[in-house]
Amino acid sequence: MTDRQLIRDRYRTMYEVTVTKPFVAQHYLTVPNPGPEGELHSHRYGVTIHLRGESLNEFGYLVDIDRVRESLDNTIAHYRDETLNDLPEFEGVNPSVEHFSRLFCDRVLDEIDAPEIIEIEVAIQEDNDAGASFERSV
Repeated sequence: MTDRQLIRDRYRTMYEVTVTKPFVAQHYLTVPNPGPEGELHSHRYGVTIHLRGESLNEFGYLVDIDRVRESLDNTIAHYRDETLNDLPEFEGVNPSVEHFSRLFCDRVLDEIDAPEIIEIEVAIQEDNDAGASFERSV
């Protein structure tokens, strides 16, 4: 990395838009010896979407928050009250909160059209005491 890149990255500014919503879904872990997590059970999930970018659009938005809410609602509707193991995107995948955060991110990104966004992070909280996140550049 050049000195110029280091300086640019050090002083880079970033806007962030965040939206959070709760929902309930079920799963069971499919790893060897999962203990009680190997039995079907529910979690109260809380998902937070962080969208980041260096500039705003012509209206002064990084992204339309109503559009983010709509995308988040649509994605939650896909997972709400479902058994994650039964969904096609989890086929052959242990439905850990880590995998869930990545798959959730992919689905949300499919619905958001905001060219100013350069990073997205999806954080999923599991029952208020554990969680995982997935972050990617867009």
